[in-house]
Amino acid sequence: MPTVVLVGTIDTKGAELRYLRDRIIEAGCEVTLVDTSVRSNDMDAGISADIDADQVAAAAGEDRAALAAAADRGRAVMAMARGATEIVRQLHAKGRLDGIGGLGGSGGTSIAAAAMRALPPGVPKLLVSTMASGDTRPYVGTSDIAMLYPIVDIAGINQLSERIMANAAAALAGMTLAAARFEPTRPSRPVLAATAYGVTTPCVEVARDWLEAQGYEVLAFHATGSGGRAMESLIRSGLINGVLDITLSEITDEIVGGELSAGPERLDAAAEVGIPQVVSLGAVEMVTFGPPDSVPIRYQDRLLYRHNDSITLMRISADESTRLGHEIAAKLNRATCSVSVFIPKGGMSSLSVRGAVFHDPVADVALFDALCASLDPRIDVVQMDTHINDPAFARAMAERLYASLSQLDRGKAGTRAAPSV
Repeated sequence: MPTVVLVGTIDTKGAELRYLRDRIIEAGCEVTLVDTSVRSNDMDAGISADIDADQVAAAAGEDRAALAAAADRGRAVMAMARGATEIVRQLHAKGRLDGIGGLGGSGGTSIAAAAMRALPPGVPKLLVSTMASGDTRPYVGTSDIAMLYPIVDIAGINQLSERIMANAAAALAGMTLAAARFEPTRPSRPVLAATAYGVTTPCVEVARDWLEAQGYEVLAFHATGSGGRAMESLIRSGLINGVLDITLSEITDEIVGGELSAGPERLDAAAEVGIPQVVSLGAVEMVTFGPPDSVPIRYQDRLLYRHNDSITLMRISADESTRLGHEIAAKLNRATCSVSVFIPKGGMSSLSVRGAVFHDPVADVALFDALCASLDPRIDVVQMDTHINDPAFARAMAERLYASLSQLDRGKAGTRAAPSV
């Protein structure tokens, strides 16, 4: 019988945890309850933990009683989050976790979400949280956590919360039971990552189709900030064998101040892990904002393009292009595996080709010159007199990544075949 690990604070959410646990058991799963309370681990909540709060705190190298005595809520929440994360990792490694659930307010959500984020993609994760109707990025991160808003505060079982908790239990048990029976329908193949934006999608589609015809599986990540963070995370997890980084617009948003930044670590993971990269400059000529009134005052006199009701794009200047070229080169120079940079001199997106709204040869040349001047000589640079969405450009990038991967595989095979001395 599959096991659901349930994470929560018995001292404040005992009745809700008991109700959720009982409904999950009724649905056909076993439950391991992990108590992340700090104030007391012996309160009469009508429910006892399988892994108590003292054990959770110890897993973080802390003493629960000392945490309670210190009366520092922030420190206590962070400590219990670390402990719950370690407990959950151990349970999963031992085959004693098939799905995970949690409930809470801001503190309980932080603790349960941290534990959930430590688990691999595909493990069922459901979090009932009063924070689910706001900005969930701090909790979900790049994980596949499902969050359910309880409408009312998690403060006892009433006629509304009972229905919502029952739905949560059914959803979590259903996901866990289905996951236990899951049989993959797709063959296992080496996995590649590619980055796309609407204005570079044709390039990604051509490259992906060609690479998949060669036996690879290509995961496309939408360059919306969260997409880039998710890709970097999966690269660090070891799932990705090579990267076709066609679209670097998230780096422009980070440097110039747009809304879709993937953070300062974008473009770092492949270099750290040591996997082949083929990189282009898709959509780097633009910064993304929301509706027109979201554009900062300092940019109001710039060249703006209303992509749709929710997205406003800004063309970067020659000075910004120069800075961007240096920044990209600095990141790529840290690579420990093969890197090739492809420059589409005819346009870096569908909006910057000749005659389009963002066509600016002066800014383009500033970017290309800064990038090439700053790149380490060992990095291969390919300049093509075409735009990024030309099928020939996409095919050339795909072929280069395939060649790099093949060379790496031959090198590994040769290492394995070498006789011992």
